[in-house]
Amino acid sequence: MTNEEGPTADSPDEGAPAGSLLLDDQLCFALYAAQRAVTAAYRPLLEALGLTYPQYLVMLVLWERGELTVKELAGTLRLDYGTMSPLLKRLESAGLVHRERSVLDERSVLVAVTGRGEELRERAECVPSALLAGTRLTADEVERLRADLRRLTSMLPTVSTPK
Repeated sequence: MTNEEGPTADSPDEGAPAGSLLLDDQLCFALYAAQRAVTAAYRPLLEALGLTYPQYLVMLVLWERGELTVKELAGTLRLDYGTMSPLLKRLESAGLVHRERSVLDERSVLVAVTGRGEELRERAECVPSALLAGTRLTADEVERLRADLRRLTSMLPTVSTPK
């Protein structure tokens, strides 16, 4: 039976409890609770580096890819400019990144890691393994979970990214 309007009480999505409004049956709550738990697990590791979780994500992208525009950073992290600007300002104040207008396009601002930011990278290298150890998951379990989450993300409608 095909239902163009989506699931109903007569034709629920396969695998979902029919008509369940129980909190523990909601995918969104499971993801929310997991995200909060993971962020809390990162907190002490990142505090030792003087970073917040969003700042850590910015640094990860810059360490991986090098100099990027604010637009590229925002798109990669799925953050809007209103969030990116204060994040970058704090990282710049801490001496970890440098921002400057692009010579090729004055509308674009380039962000790059400073020498101090590169030094922080060395101290941050223990963070992923420390977090993994705290989860008590195997590397294979973590990779499967990551793959499932990427798949879920790709299947959901995309949120508009900053232009």
